[in-house]
Amino acid sequence: MSIDELTFRDTAIPWNPISLSGLLDIIGATNMIIIMKTGTERDVITPVIARIEELGLQAHPIIGEGQAIVGVVGLPLPPSLDEMFEVMPGVERVVRVSKKYKLAGWDFHPQKTVIRIDDVEIGSDEVTVIAGPCSVESEEQVMESARAVKALGAKLLRGGAYKPRTSPYEFRGMGVKGLEILATAREETGLKIITEVMTPSDVEVVGQYTDIFQIGARNCQNYLLLEEVGKANKPVMLKRGLSLLIEEWLLAAEYVMAQGNPNVILCERGIRTFENATRNTLDVSAVPVLQSMSHLPVFIDPSHAAGKRPLVGALALAGVAAGADGLMIEVHPNPDLAMSDGAQSLDFDEFAALMPKISAVSQAVGRSLPIPAGAGV
Repeated sequence: MSIDELTFRDTAIPWNPISLSGLLDIIGATNMIIIMKTGTERDVITPVIARIEELGLQAHPIIGEGQAIVGVVGLPLPPSLDEMFEVMPGVERVVRVSKKYKLAGWDFHPQKTVIRIDDVEIGSDEVTVIAGPCSVESEEQVMESARAVKALGAKLLRGGAYKPRTSPYEFRGMGVKGLEILATAREETGLKIITEVMTPSDVEVVGQYTDIFQIGARNCQNYLLLEEVGKANKPVMLKRGLSLLIEEWLLAAEYVMAQGNPNVILCERGIRTFENATRNTLDVSAVPVLQSMSHLPVFIDPSHAAGKRPLVGALALAGVAAGADGLMIEVHPNPDLAMSDGAQSLDFDEFAALMPKISAVSQAVGRSLPIPAGAGV
């Protein structure tokens, strides 16, 4: 394979579909990665490729904008191979690959992923807040929520049109009508929307309305669904499964990314433990652990972790302090009358009181969260 046959841009931009299948084959088999220095010219990369082939190994160059990576395929790899290539001109570092999650890991993507949806950046220095009701119940409820959270600094509106419920007799969403209401709210407020998709057959219709697909905890390892949203070319928020190991979570993200969609957001929403004082147990340590393992943005959902309104704020602040890129918070005009998750939803005044605190903690850890003038209580 020549150096021109496999070219893609930064993962904030969709990958070139022509080269994707070849890229995945290479990544799946790669045993070592040689990362070239930023701005290295192609004539400097050529001797590296030649040396790899002299050793009876295969070289697979991947050229990005200003950055080149050379995958080395073949076994056995001589023990001294690392040192051999590290001293060659233009080589920044050499990494042996043993991880199963190769697209989600740092090895093939040395820069942090920033997902851009028009003027919204997810994974940048600015903490992103997603807020809104658990379920779409009416146009009035959604519009009132959208206006309120927008005025207080949220960038995206959440709301479930299709709801997975523990009991089949609970409210399970308004379906397409709910999606239409969310789209109306986006048109008026400019907020981007995120909503859950539950089955592969729903991906097409949900994709006509949403800006981000949400995959809920119960579907985190629904691999057919993950593959389908991976083909849809829209960002995906992947919530952690109830009892999922972090490596299993990253492998679930790998299913989405393997279909050509690099824009995955990981959302910690609490895991199931023996403790019943909260709905779930927030694994706040997952934030720095994930950031050491993966370049993908990491969010915290303090609402589902707490399950109790008075605890939501503290968990939100803990998530930001730990380095989370964003928060997903349930906000409802009248939580006591909510058709789902009212006990863990904030009202507008509670959300208004929390946002300046989130902004303050963001600044304390070197991030930012702009609050509109006049917001807060």
